[in-house]
Amino acid sequence: MDRLLDQVRVGPSHLRRPALADLVVEAIHYGAAGLGHYALHAYAVMPNHVHLLVTPVVALCKLTKSLKGITAKQANALLALTGSPFWQEESYDRLVRHEREFDKIRYYIEENPVRAGLAVAAS
Repeated sequence: MDRLLDQVRVGPSHLRRPALADLVVEAIHYGAAGLGHYALHAYAVMPNHVHLLVTPVVALCKLTKSLKGITAKQANALLALTGSPFWQEESYDRLVRHEREFDKIRYYIEENPVRAGLAVAAS
């Protein structure tokens, strides 16, 4: 699915705009440090989607509602799209069962911008 998202050339890619990507990054960090909703392990903000690797402290639905809610409101205001959905309603999540899988997912997330040609090295 991620490879398809990375190759999509139609549809919204609002997160390509630095101001929008920055507000998502700020919200990700705020969800971890400010709200304490999760321990943040890795993330990548792609032009049309976001990857997060977290250990949740609150229910996943509360975590995603909070993150999507605040970023959607701010992004729609910046885009003059107030009232329009910014994020898709559903999210894809999975339970990480062991350290090897955790490491594989973390590597995938950190390298995703490199594979998509958006960065020369993982940061």
